[in-house]
Amino acid sequence: MTQLWVRAESRPNEDRVGITPDGVRDLIRRGFKVTVEDSPRRIIPTEDYRAAGAVIAPEGSWPEAPSDAIIFGLKELPEDGTALPHRHIMFGHAFKGQPAGQVLLRRFQKGGGRLYDLEYLLDDDGRRLAAFGYWAGYAGAAVALKCWAAQQRGGICGPVVPYPGKEALASELRADLDATGRLRPRAIVIGAKGRVGTGAADLCAEMGVRVTKWDMAETAHGGPFPEILLHEIFLNCILAQPGAPVFVPESARNPGRALTVIGDIACDPTSAFSPVKVYDRTTTWAEPALRVAENPPLDVTAIDNLPSMLPRESSIDYAAQLLPVLQRLDAIDTGPWGRAAAIYDTHAKGLEP
Repeated sequence: MTQLWVRAESRPNEDRVGITPDGVRDLIRRGFKVTVEDSPRRIIPTEDYRAAGAVIAPEGSWPEAPSDAIIFGLKELPEDGTALPHRHIMFGHAFKGQPAGQVLLRRFQKGGGRLYDLEYLLDDDGRRLAAFGYWAGYAGAAVALKCWAAQQRGGICGPVVPYPGKEALASELRADLDATGRLRPRAIVIGAKGRVGTGAADLCAEMGVRVTKWDMAETAHGGPFPEILLHEIFLNCILAQPGAPVFVPESARNPGRALTVIGDIACDPTSAFSPVKVYDRTTTWAEPALRVAENPPLDVTAIDNLPSMLPRESSIDYAAQLLPVLQRLDAIDTGPWGRAAAIYDTHAKGLEP
């Protein structure tokens, strides 16, 4: 019997979950055993999973799960250096040379486990089968606009928090922008045809922000891209990968630009392929803006779990996309799971000594 063990998220400000109670009920009907850890923070109450038929385990008990259980979470594991003997489904952020990712891969090597990275669950044509992209774009654009509004007040963006729903976020943000007494800024979205870019553009449209939408055709010449500096806000919605052009070089810190806010929604600053070169670390919920230049100010916001600002919408959307893939876990050596395993194996073998 295939056992899926849904762990509680240990990261602060992470209230999402990758499967709903209806998804649990579906897997159990198909012959799976599903264990769900208790979590006081998860947006969907533990009792809803119990009612769906899941076995409820204590929070953080996954290291003691049966050896053949498949551990399913979203964000980082506790960084305690322990060996990882289980098979894990999660966003590992480990296949682009990230330093923390290399540490994670060594933990899997040491324990004999395996990482099935959610970012690399692909169909036969190499397209992602499930993504949080839309709500990452939506929330990331909202934080970028909050940064801009704070600049108009002569300050820098303060802490951000999760919202019970998109209406609450939109209402608060609209009030912030109206309070500046200024015309809405201009924004440019690169990657506008993808999930992330669509979410970012939709939020901007709801707020009355004029949006320039770019995608592969507009960036194919490889740069430079002076047009970005003519917009007050730049929203990067493409994943860092080999061959990606540089959209914002270090020289963008210089005066003579309209640009004052960069929302790096793709958020991969430690990758050598990052197209935004004016910063080198992610920002946080407590300090969402990193000021990298003055006169005029230039703030970067790069929060790497943006969809958790809208945990209910993003969880329900993502879980619906992922459930058909989870239904195939009983054939984990084939299809998208087999492809994800092969990607892990390649990178694990290529670890630097």
